[in-house]
Amino acid sequence: MEAVVFVFSLLDCCALIFLSVYFIITLSDLECDYINARSCCSKLNKWVIPELIGHTVVTVLMLISLHWFIFLLNLPVATWNVYRFIMVPSGNMGVFDPTEIHNRGQLKSHMKEAMIKLGFHLLCFFMYLYSMILALIND
Repeated sequence: MEAVVFVFSLLDCCALIFLSVYFIITLSDLECDYINARSCCSKLNKWVIPELIGHTVVTVLMLISLHWFIFLLNLPVATWNVYRFIMVPSGNMGVFDPTEIHNRGQLKSHMKEAMIKLGFHLLCFFMYLYSMILALIND
């Protein structure tokens, strides 16, 4: 059963790595003026909820399967994703808003957040891979 938990977590982490890379590429395209702010934000906002669900599912799965260290490692990022989604001002298009993305350095902060998430998900990928191999050997 433990191996199944880590196989699912590994697959979910691969999807989250893909999303982080997609966010970085799309934001860098906006930074270089290859796409306009409206299309960039609509592309990114489409993937905010799947990212939120994917990370929250893994966090809850680690809580249910009693992997406390991994749960506590995932909890701040999951909490940040939920907070960021809930605190979207009314009238905005979503987490990424085309009218505000160039104001107050939001583009740089979104880019930095995507890079940090990519590093975090890569760390989690290798941690899940190690745990999965360990669980398969112990079974």
